[in-house]
Amino acid sequence: MRGPAETIESGRARTRIRTRPRLVPLPLLIPALLGLAFLLLPLVALLVRTPWRTLPDQLTSPEVWEALRLSLVCATAATALSLVIGVPLAWLLARTDFPGRGLVRALVTLPLVLPPVVGGVALLLALGRNGVVGQWLDEWFGITLPFTTAGVVLAETFVAMPFLVISVEGTLRAADPRYEEAATTLGASRFTAFRRVTLPLIAPGIAAGAVLAWARALGEFGATITFAGNFPGRTQTMPLAVYLALQSDPAAAIALSLVLLTVSIAVLAGLRDRWMTPS
Repeated sequence: MRGPAETIESGRARTRIRTRPRLVPLPLLIPALLGLAFLLLPLVALLVRTPWRTLPDQLTSPEVWEALRLSLVCATAATALSLVIGVPLAWLLARTDFPGRGLVRALVTLPLVLPPVVGGVALLLALGRNGVVGQWLDEWFGITLPFTTAGVVLAETFVAMPFLVISVEGTLRAADPRYEEAATTLGASRFTAFRRVTLPLIAPGIAAGAVLAWARALGEFGATITFAGNFPGRTQTMPLAVYLALQSDPAAAIALSLVLLTVSIAVLAGLRDRWMTPS
């Protein structure tokens, strides 16, 4: 049996072992540094080539602020729509068992790997004036979605919602379902248990998914230009404005890109420590 002195010394030895700096193997360190350089180099190049002297003039243009306003409004609306329909969808995938659930999950995550332009074409075929559903919306209600601001929101929701669904589904699978079962045994309905018990438990996952969806919607280009077009003040978001400016005024395109980069970094940096750091 160890004495007190031996126990203390053994504890100190274990502490020294645990706190000893970890040496990174060279075969891992070099590719890691190359990957970091690959990701940072384009951002550094953007900062180096930014026309800082003419930047104030570039950014005071009304077109820039209109495109930025439209981008923020549409990305926020797309995130809100994703929350309304994406959280219940994530709950369905995580908490229920039904035939074809794997296929449904694959279809939900398909926009993650589908080229955005293809997504825009699919939206046109579904919701366009001659689309599978769009023709009835136009004929019965007079609703036309393509080439409108609402079309921008739908295009961004289509490509951004899978990020929210994946995040929330993963959080739901990690959460203990016995809390919901205990609430239902005490007389709460399934919806009440979801609203009063489950939602507070998965709130960090919902917030993280919402941030990812918002950032993805803010940078959406392919589906937006295909389904909603590029009309200033109506459908021209910041990525579309960058693309248009790059063809005629590269300095303006760099300035617009810097604004979009700054907004994205500010949002992710401000929210990551609060919602995306594991407890």
